[in-house]
Amino acid sequence: MEQHRVYISILKESGIEVYELPPLETYPDSVFMQDPALLGANQSVLGRFGETSRIGEAEALVDDVGGRGPPVGPFNMVSEPGTLEGGDVLISDRGIFVGESKRTNSAGIQQLTKFLHGQSVTSVKTKLMHLLCGCSYLSNGNILIAPDLISPDAFPGFKFIRIPTDDAYASDALYLGAWKVLIPSGFPRTVAKLKEVGYVPVEVDVSEFYKGEGGVTCLSSPIYSVF
Repeated sequence: MEQHRVYISILKESGIEVYELPPLETYPDSVFMQDPALLGANQSVLGRFGETSRIGEAEALVDDVGGRGPPVGPFNMVSEPGTLEGGDVLISDRGIFVGESKRTNSAGIQQLTKFLHGQSVTSVKTKLMHLLCGCSYLSNGNILIAPDLISPDAFPGFKFIRIPTDDAYASDALYLGAWKVLIPSGFPRTVAKLKEVGYVPVEVDVSEFYKGEGGVTCLSSPIYSVF
């Protein structure tokens, strides 16, 4: 709980407006709220969990957002046989990339493509639990990536900040704006590589969330202006 409090305080100190939703006591994984849905200013997409123990979280998010949460666009819903989890979705200013993974299938990606018509949606096959376990988009065409886990060839035209496999947990990073990047603490090589490119790494202890296979992007659900 203390780590979560510090995480939220960093977002607020970075000038980000934060909406805090109540806990779901019957869903311990619900703290990883990036996964249930993609929130957009004009439209949103409600995913469908590939992990059955999390089914029910998505509907709860809709209720919370509709009741006291942020203003977002109306929801489209991924339906059976599709599965789609937010941890598989990398959104950049040059297109959207979706991991076809253990949690997101091709039918879910096809439905997302239909919902986000006019947007470029590219499928990326991965053996990771989620695509963002091995890469994240920062800004200015830069992707932070563990190339031994995710091939840079999946993202033509981008620039890459390549980090060793031992630092892969830090590849799940959250861009805060103004060249600041939130990363888990304890990865000095990643810190150095980010600084080389001009970014300001902001470290946060999320070791308790690591135990549940979650990273810094998992703990919040951004509202995107691109859809």
